[in-house]
Amino acid sequence: MKIGCVKEIKNNEFRVGLTPDNVRSYVAAGHHVYMEKGAGAGSGFTDNEYVDAGASLIDNAGDVWSLVNMMVKVKEPLEEEYPFFREGLIVYTYLHLAADRAQTDALLAGKVKAVAYETIQEEDRSLPCLAPMSQIAGRLSIQEGAKYLEKRYGGEGILLAGVPGTPKANVVILGGGTVGMNACKIAVGMGANVTILDVNLRRLEELDNMFGAHIQTLLSTDSNIEKVLKYADLVIGSVLIPGGATPKLFKRKYLPEMKDGAVFVDVAIDQGGCGESSHVTTHDDPVYIEDGVVHYCVGNMPGAVPRTSTIALTNATLKYGLQIAGSGLEDACRKSAAIASGVNCYCGHLTNRNVAAAHGCAYTDLSTLL
Repeated sequence: MKIGCVKEIKNNEFRVGLTPDNVRSYVAAGHHVYMEKGAGAGSGFTDNEYVDAGASLIDNAGDVWSLVNMMVKVKEPLEEEYPFFREGLIVYTYLHLAADRAQTDALLAGKVKAVAYETIQEEDRSLPCLAPMSQIAGRLSIQEGAKYLEKRYGGEGILLAGVPGTPKANVVILGGGTVGMNACKIAVGMGANVTILDVNLRRLEELDNMFGAHIQTLLSTDSNIEKVLKYADLVIGSVLIPGGATPKLFKRKYLPEMKDGAVFVDVAIDQGGCGESSHVTTHDDPVYIEDGVVHYCVGNMPGAVPRTSTIALTNATLKYGLQIAGSGLEDACRKSAAIASGVNCYCGHLTNRNVAAAHGCAYTDLSTLL
């Protein structure tokens, strides 16, 4: 199969879909890899490294799109890339379609076979291609939140950990999944007061066993959220419904009750966000202030640390990519329920139930199309 990888064009996105080691794996399996020149530079990978691994370098992205059977990316295709869609092309990347009707329509119109990293789900319900970026985003959320608590950015002007004789910051984490757990780990490590909320009592028990007296666990209800937000200095929104739109737990009516200069980091923003007051921002202009609360809603947070993110991501995605390339998407789906769960669009049909529900569109079971 002809595999392609182009330079990401999203604002401040420096990750790349394939590392030279990945290229070597595809080539060893008998595939041909086409790389856009400079695609890996933002993550510290040179063109010479890709050539040494067996890739063919192509001068521009359009030619790569036209040459390949499967395009491996990091972030969702942007509007400038929609003209490259064509029937039967496999696009293997993060898609986040529930928050992006335009992209959904473009993929369907182009009859693309779109495989989303974020909905690939194993039998144990784990999300192996989403997990590494969730780990990074969770840890980054505290790092970024601590920075924007500084007065020069509109924050309260407090140090997350405090110093002897001063109060520590109160960190509230909405959601105890991979993002929330990793945010919790960093916040506890920095010495903040941490409260984490989740709807799953068993998960709260697991978190309590992990962190013990260092955290407060609470059942996620509107009442509990409203209570803890009144005293919060930093709030992390880390709620996820695989493939679906994120529920709005952080309501706009809570903002006037919060401290002036409190910070809200909405990690779920690429799935629509868990804040009613959230809208997507970029690394160039990451924050805005509404009702005195600083909002950080960057849609590609891990792009700030591309070397770590690229290696972590491709460690997870390579396995499934090789299966798709080796068998073709259809046979790969028949052999692997995990890969089948990643197919969001197939030749003009919407094959992810949560995405279909988010847009009010017709859903088609993939198995009826294979």
